[in-house]
Amino acid sequence: MQIPEIGPQTALFLDFDGTLVEIAETPTRVVVPPELPTLLAQLRDLLGGAVAIVSGRPMLDTDRLLAPFSGASSGEHGAAIRHIDGTLDEVRSEVAVPEEWKKVLAEETGHLSGVILELKPHGVTLHYRLAPDREDDVWRIARSLVSDDHPWFRLIPARMAVEIGVKATTKGRAVENLMAAPPFAGRVPLFIGDDFADEAGMAAARRLGGQGLRVAEVFGGEPASVRAWLQEGVERLNRPVMA
Repeated sequence: MQIPEIGPQTALFLDFDGTLVEIAETPTRVVVPPELPTLLAQLRDLLGGAVAIVSGRPMLDTDRLLAPFSGASSGEHGAAIRHIDGTLDEVRSEVAVPEEWKKVLAEETGHLSGVILELKPHGVTLHYRLAPDREDDVWRIARSLVSDDHPWFRLIPARMAVEIGVKATTKGRAVENLMAAPPFAGRVPLFIGDDFADEAGMAAARRLGGQGLRVAEVFGGEPASVRAWLQEGVERLNRPVMA
């Protein structure tokens, strides 16, 4: 597949882990290249603000990791969406994994060495990258709480992890919500992601006349290649227009 160019009418939607930065052993060990915040800020300015981080992490997490860059963002797979003017669209605070579930998960995973329980405002993620042999145990624990027909929550597969998230939200919701308002409205959406949760964002971008790109297929599975492509986009957008 030919990699599309970032043009003046592009609206960029970027996943974080596995797309902008390399997957780390744990969420807290992720390394953000020092040039990345500046690169994103340049793209934001060149595209009139139409750059959004669409992550499974909470927005406060990506805000901290990408500081001083700021802009439109979505966290927890569309559960929270922030427009560039600061307007926030978030699912109700009471739609969150119950405290009883968190206690159960802590108890059930506490004796599983290498399994990490990550708590989020609305959901939780069970990471087993440090203990791949615990995959079946982790999924068994998650399924014991969330059935396929659960009315409020769903299981979201990730790379060496499973998340209990809000059923009514997806990254596609984030794309559609942001594309309905300036500075994204009227632009061509381009979503870049690396795993299952990103598929909804890609599908939404395609429905709205744009494209969804998988890091594995288009960038050789390398976030460094994604960053290089973004840098090329900055250079292209900065070139003077020939009369």
